[in-house]
Amino acid sequence: MTVTRTVLVADDEPNIRRVLEAMFTKDGFTVLTAENGRRAVEAASTTPIDLLVTDLIMPDMTGVEVLRAIKQIQPTCAALVITAYGTIKTAVEAMRLGAFNYITKPFDVDDVRQMVKKALDHQKEQAAHLQLKPQKAAYRIDNIVGSSPKMQELFKVIERAANSRATVLIRGESGCGKELVARALHFNSSRAAKPFVAVSCAALTETLLESELFGHEKNAFTGAAAQKAGRFELANQGTLFLDEVGEIPAPLQVKLLRVLQEREFERVGGTKSIQVDVRLLAATNKDLEKAVKAGEFREDLYYRLQVIQVVVPPLRERADDIPALVDHCLTKFNHENARNVKSVSKEAVDLLIRYNYPGNVRELENAMERAIVMADLDATEITPDLLPVSIREYRQNQEPPKKL
Repeated sequence: MTVTRTVLVADDEPNIRRVLEAMFTKDGFTVLTAENGRRAVEAASTTPIDLLVTDLIMPDMTGVEVLRAIKQIQPTCAALVITAYGTIKTAVEAMRLGAFNYITKPFDVDDVRQMVKKALDHQKEQAAHLQLKPQKAAYRIDNIVGSSPKMQELFKVIERAANSRATVLIRGESGCGKELVARALHFNSSRAAKPFVAVSCAALTETLLESELFGHEKNAFTGAAAQKAGRFELANQGTLFLDEVGEIPAPLQVKLLRVLQEREFERVGGTKSIQVDVRLLAATNKDLEKAVKAGEFREDLYYRLQVIQVVVPPLRERADDIPALVDHCLTKFNHENARNVKSVSKEAVDLLIRYNYPGNVRELENAMERAIVMADLDATEITPDLLPVSIREYRQNQEPPKKL
């Protein structure tokens, strides 16, 4: 029996949608169409998708944002990005997030057909590879690598808290993997098939952050040319992760508290209450207790956020995990940079183990990627000279960075 594959076409141009829908229907696909990114994410939240074809420039979400959101919901979905704006930077970003390839408009339907075949063949090969892959070690949860006692305790907390609806506050130093913990909580929960939406609260001004979280109505402010759904709406029935939650300005803290209490909000410039079912996860490297005492963070919001508290240990407190993390980085960055470095010398591993990592796992990853990229093309081993000077010249009697 032939299994019909499903393709989702997301494009705000009706003519493009019609052309692609006709082509895919003729080729025997079940076709879903979406006129914007939000509709595409909603469709992928309820229907298994074999292939996503998304425009890059759309009014509410970019193609990259759509790709990121749908890959969280359906990681094995093949994807192609079609756009008139064929910049290398955007192509690389889309492919880094899992797009098979990038096609510029105007396009020839036969070229699209060939690219679709290649993308689906690649997806099939990947699926077969995953089936043949041995089971990952028990200490790996959603790409978190570690077997030390502190990580084992962390995994136990994740397993217990994952399927709860309770808000979780994830604490830890910058670069220690707080977002990975948030993803583990989501993908080990009953909401795993629903959206996981992440927002960095420190990356946006107060006005932009309010619009990003709650959406806005058309003409709500200068530049609001169309209605936009916020991250709370996009995360409905799923999980919203607020990174650096301690940076939220005081006026938005009030609005966030109301959403946690009432499960409803209004878009910027709107009057209609929108109800959502969202599980909230938040992360911070800030001392929130100190911020509460200083009047910078609402005490009632603080207690709402930390119904469950998860503390991610800094890398210097779990040095036993460094060899496993080094192996993980070796595999990851060989693949991403098309290199074939097979090992790390004992001397280099010893240097990596003794270093104190003020930047935590992120700093280790950066050091490993740099070493792999800077190695000779025929190199098969990472040696000490390829490591950053800060790691090579570190002395263990140096004063360690202050803990959170």
